[in-house]
Amino acid sequence: MDSQAERHRLESIAQHSLYAHGASGLSVRHSYSIVERFLRDGSILELGAAEGVMTNYLARRGQPLTIVEGSGRFCADLRARFPQCEVVHALFEEFEPGRAFDNIVLGHVLEHVDDPVRILARVRSWLSERGRVVASVPNARSLHRQAAVSLGLLQFEEELNDLDRHHGHRRVYNPETFRRDFRAAGFTVETFGGYWIKPLSNQQLDSTWTDEMIQAFMQLGERYPDIAAEIYVVART
Repeated sequence: MDSQAERHRLESIAQHSLYAHGASGLSVRHSYSIVERFLRDGSILELGAAEGVMTNYLARRGQPLTIVEGSGRFCADLRARFPQCEVVHALFEEFEPGRAFDNIVLGHVLEHVDDPVRILARVRSWLSERGRVVASVPNARSLHRQAAVSLGLLQFEEELNDLDRHHGHRRVYNPETFRRDFRAAGFTVETFGGYWIKPLSNQQLDSTWTDEMIQAFMQLGERYPDIAAEIYVVART
């Protein structure tokens, strides 16, 4: 990986990030309701905080929180908003914490990185003996992606769409490939789940649905993880 090129790529994405807006922002907020079920007491490491939607909830817990973010633009904002937290401007491939963490949160990280198994292997070395990783990614098997294939808008479910490219995604996981990468990195997967039954694109939802409707379908998705728009894993060493 070319570190300089990767930093430039991340800064370009940060200039026009949409993760905190509309249905995407609601998704991150709902994902915290999942994450908090599995958090242990002790330290927290958040990788890829971006606009800090998840950070806002993690910081309220009062546990020691370290944030690693590859965009300098985002880091400056995070330091201003969360002075009680340690904010580290670094690529995940280069971060060296020098200590272990009891909780590591990867919200929409693994679809962005060059080598997810390599990142997960590094993350595994940063966990305390009792530590857990909670990670979430978009699901290629989501209903809206399946519909896009039927309509000819995508050739196959894992193909990158326009929003994927805008976010800087390098891949779209399905439930099997998501769990596969954790196991390849030496993790034991404790829990697999999902949230958000998503029949339409974000643009369509933002223009026609209320926040309450979107939230209801996020909760509904927890019953049907294989076809939910977002999937998550809880893993330990």
